[in-house]
Amino acid sequence: MQVHKIAVIAGDGVGPEVIAEGVKVLNAVAALDGGFRFEFTHFPWGCQYYLEHGRMMPEDGIQQLSRFDAIFLGAVGYPGVPDHISLWDLLLVIRKSFDQYINLRPVKLLRGAPCPLKDVRREDIDMTFIRENSEGEYAGSGAWLYRDTPYETVIQNGVFSRHGCERVIRYAFELARKEGKTLTSISKGNALNYSMVFWDQIFAEVGKDYPDVETHSYLVDAASMFMVKDPGRFQIVVTSNLFGDILTDLGAAISGGMGLAAGANLNPERKFPSMFEPIHGSAPDIAGRGISNPMATVWSASQMLDFFGHETWGRRLVDILEELMVEGKILTPDMGGTASTSQVGDAVVARLHG
Repeated sequence: MQVHKIAVIAGDGVGPEVIAEGVKVLNAVAALDGGFRFEFTHFPWGCQYYLEHGRMMPEDGIQQLSRFDAIFLGAVGYPGVPDHISLWDLLLVIRKSFDQYINLRPVKLLRGAPCPLKDVRREDIDMTFIRENSEGEYAGSGAWLYRDTPYETVIQNGVFSRHGCERVIRYAFELARKEGKTLTSISKGNALNYSMVFWDQIFAEVGKDYPDVETHSYLVDAASMFMVKDPGRFQIVVTSNLFGDILTDLGAAISGGMGLAAGANLNPERKFPSMFEPIHGSAPDIAGRGISNPMATVWSASQMLDFFGHETWGRRLVDILEELMVEGKILTPDMGGTASTSQVGDAVVARLHG
């Protein structure tokens, strides 16, 4: 039997609540399939760990995680711990240490999901965002000069390497070719006259190897407008770390809300573990109330199943989410229902059993 070893970092706020449902669903899938199983190991890392130990994870945390096939992450961030610490000392360390340079986020309006846009058909919102995930604006390069003086100055560098840009753009071209879809690059070359001009240049260069793929390029401000006014023009989208972060939250808003926002951090070569996570954050205001929406976690679990080659089960989980939303009986309050987090997870498992 195939064994998938998964490191679970439930994290902060609602993270433990939604991750528990994701683990429940994955175990149910494995039991029904019979050809594989999951072996989960839980790590109590996050903001509470930071408050007790002065760091978000142990010094050898990356070494511990390297033994696993994948990481299942709940959420990071909680009041009392600065956001730049919770992000840089856990999530970004993992992404960079394991070269998870592909951030894969579906922006798809599922059947039954609420949409704030008027007169938009379900099939008009069906995008896959490929976000560069290891450098760019989140490279952490810069300087802080003349602290606590009237001349205090900060410099934040965006780091764009040919290697880093080319590999994420080529990944997006390969996916567009495989799925027979258009590919759109989003940048800001008119204002960022080094980094984004360089990005645009590499997109054009790589595109010469894929003459069969229809391509488009938009400035990020125009793309933001078109995602709202004409989302159907986007299919596969590739963009930088910062723009991808912002635009996928916009994508979540137009495709059902943050409770349906899933994401995968991939090392395509599989030299290191990849990481799967709902992207809604820790939501400390509702933590402990049992009302957080686990659907994004279930969707990220489906991405994990896809990654391990169990695509049929991955599709089934997304189908079940649609079935539950269309039926409308077992939904959490953010989706207009009265169900608890665990009741939604139980409903997914019940649907799996038919």
